[in-house]
Amino acid sequence: MVSQDLTTLANVKSWLGLSAGNDDPLLERMISGFSQNIQSWLNRQLKSQDYTENRDGNGGRSMTFADYPVTEVSSVKIDGKPILPASDFTSPGYRFSPTSLVLNGYIFSKGLQNIEITYTAGFKEVPADIEQAVIELIGLRYKERDRIGQQSKNMANGETVTYMIKDFPDDVLTLLKNYKKVVPL
Repeated sequence: MVSQDLTTLANVKSWLGLSAGNDDPLLERMISGFSQNIQSWLNRQLKSQDYTENRDGNGGRSMTFADYPVTEVSSVKIDGKPILPASDFTSPGYRFSPTSLVLNGYIFSKGLQNIEITYTAGFKEVPADIEQAVIELIGLRYKERDRIGQQSKNMANGETVTYMIKDFPDDVLTLLKNYKKVVPL
């Protein structure tokens, strides 16, 4: 099984300016936890992995993949019959883009769970902006450890410090929205 962590301990420690290894187990746990949290929020896994989908036939010539970007299609079966890749744009078979599968000379015959598609989807390398968002989120939560549950603090000079209380900071949320899977298939 491929680790679904979206960054490394070395990158987090570099961002935080840490060299000692005292907090390594904590940081590793945070990396895994925030990686999972972000991918759950996105409603998708980001790292490349294999998928097998059993889908309802729609009677059309094209179908959108549930996960993306697709880098390889291993097999397509319609009603149990294998469909081979098309050798060109006019030959019978299937072609694919990072988001959809298109048939030449065939249709996805209507039916329940009569289409089986096996493919590889995801990023070979975590996009740099996603990795940085994870690192910054870990950094933020790491620094908040001494004030868990605290929303504000009154200072001796009469000033009040208010802390952000959100799942994700606005800049991280804006970035993540670009990768969110919004329409379940």
